[in-house]
Amino acid sequence: MTRTPDILCIGALLWDVIGHAVVPLYPGADVPGRITRSPGGVAGNIAAALARHGLHPAILGAVGADAEGTELLAATEARGIDTAHVLRLAGRATDRYLAIEGPDGLMSAVADAGALESAGDDILTPLADGRLGSATAPWAGPVCIDGNLTDAVLEGIAASPLFARARLHVASAGPGKAGRLAPFLSHPSATLHVNRDEAARLCTTPFADAAEAALGLTARGAARAVVTDGAQMVADARGGDVVTALPPSTAVARVTGAGDAFMAAHVAACLRGAPRDAALAAALAAATAHISPEIAP
Repeated sequence: MTRTPDILCIGALLWDVIGHAVVPLYPGADVPGRITRSPGGVAGNIAAALARHGLHPAILGAVGADAEGTELLAATEARGIDTAHVLRLAGRATDRYLAIEGPDGLMSAVADAGALESAGDDILTPLADGRLGSATAPWAGPVCIDGNLTDAVLEGIAASPLFARARLHVASAGPGKAGRLAPFLSHPSATLHVNRDEAARLCTTPFADAAEAALGLTARGAARAVVTDGAQMVADARGGDVVTALPPSTAVARVTGAGDAFMAAHVAACLRGAPRDAALAAALAAATAHISPEIAP
């Protein structure tokens, strides 16, 4: 019998191709380092981390009907993620994310999400046709939503009766896409997971720190906001109440996916009923463990 998922992750599932430079970079540099390829995407990364926390996530997304898509689905299943509802798109290449990281962090990146974007709201079909829910019996569990989805799909999710009983956790996919999350500012069950810069873009105002940013988001209607700020203070605001914590100091070996690890650990802790300060501590520990290890050759 197929096991019912504990949580859904909706959005990007792709190959992460990351170049890790071992010396500082400058435009036009050709330097030594390592290149890794692994399953990724915001939704894919969050789902993998949730599985490591003992949950059984299912992912709703799209990959190409190509060899890379077949390989990606197999690798994703091996991580404990249910991929039965991922669309296979004929004539589309499987999505990729290409990034260059240096000793000081991410230098540049290109995200090719053509398959996800072309699929549109077709990826939500399992929530309407009875496999995971329907209009009369909507999905009633937690859902992690990737800000890489198009504006139209995100707006549809925020207003759809298919999510009327769901608890939404929404991840921004970068400052340039933060504005896409605006429909969730008025959603009664959505928790926004953003960094300080993304919060500033979403609210069209600068913030001095994560606490100010989190309170700024809730003042604009967000039910809950969890804001990170690199190595600085993180914050969790609900209404006018804010809880903060400081990340531990650590060496940084990689940065891609750190925010996804943070969010997944925070969501998992909240689902276990952890107090807000304990949930922040668990999220910081997961993000620290993600960025600290040596990069495998």
